Amino acid sequence: METTKIASFDRISELKAFDETKTGVKGLVDAGISQIPRIFHHSSADLANPKPLSSDLLHLNTIPTIDLRGRNFNDTVTRKKAIQGIKDASEKWGFFQVINHGVSLDLLEKMKDGVRGFHEQSPGVRKQFYSRDFRREFVYTSNFDLYTSPAASWRDTFSCYMAPNPPKPHDLPPICRDVMIEYSIQAMNLGEVLFELLSEALGLSPNHLNDMDCSKGLRMLCHYYPPCPEPDLTIGASKHSDSSFLTVLLPDQIEGLQVLRDGFWFDVPPVPGALIINVGDLLQLITNDKFISSEHRVLANRATEARVSVACFFTTGIRPNPRMYGPMRELVSEDNPAKYREITVKEFAAHRSSKGLDGTSDLLHFKI
Repeated sequence: METTKIASFDRISELKAFDETKTGVKGLVDAGISQIPRIFHHSSADLANPKPLSSDLLHLNTIPTIDLRGRNFNDTVTRKKAIQGIKDASEKWGFFQVINHGVSLDLLEKMKDGVRGFHEQSPGVRKQFYSRDFRREFVYTSNFDLYTSPAASWRDTFSCYMAPNPPKPHDLPPICRDVMIEYSIQAMNLGEVLFELLSEALGLSPNHLNDMDCSKGLRMLCHYYPPCPEPDLTIGASKHSDSSFLTVLLPDQIEGLQVLRDGFWFDVPPVPGALIINVGDLLQLITNDKFISSEHRVLANRATEARVSVACFFTTGIRPNPRMYGPMRELVSEDNPAKYREITVKEFAAHRSSKGLDGTSDLLHFKI
């Protein structure tokens, strides 16, 4: 018993010491460490990487890529093909990639450069934004669940709600201010189109999900995964599903993202110029499990340079939003009754915040 108390006390002390540096994982790398602190050590179960043995199975199980034709479908045939592809991907994978999505490649590169620029500026500048108060307009931190998760992950993040009430420009760091504003507008426009296609994939009118305010809120999380000196001991982001309606992810070309399907981890290879789209828990809830919010993770970075990504979550999160969400009546029946109770987005977000990324689905808490 005494040993447990000491170990527990040591862990809390180490967490606080790391947190109080206000420079995140990047600060450890800059200090030239060759061994990662034990607060980052994950269990062997978390780090296991089972992959299908059959190369045929691996070939068949590839994240689908959907061509959005610049969001301009010239005929009903190409539109129906895209909708069918999105439907199949949302039911089987919960993930797909989109090309010809209408966001300029130049803007994608500028957004990634902005993220890298923020995280690689001087520690003194970064520290000004470091906080664990997620009610702030802009928050830079390392591991939102640092004190609740079983182990810390090897990444730093800055986050901001860009809709429905965007921050004032002066609340954003100068180094990435303009590109955050521009990119969030483009992400919102793309999201509205994706929700139209998803609505049709459910057999509903194109406006259905947008009319439900699924595209009302946008929270931007900009992740920075520095090179890790001991990548076999930790992880970049532990297994989780997203607590959003939909996520639009801008990755760079360094691999690491994996999706869990049928007990196996499948790599999501970067496709130049593509955006990765995934169904979130809230969309699984309102579709009554027709679309699935798949668990995924990010491996610790083995490259020599930092990996960056920009995740745009369509959710109002902890912001006030009185609307109640439950399985859509159009999708439930006597043979397929509602599987979840009605909730607010804020209630769902609060549950995630208190629980952290502990490897279990948040949806279980809201099942009927």
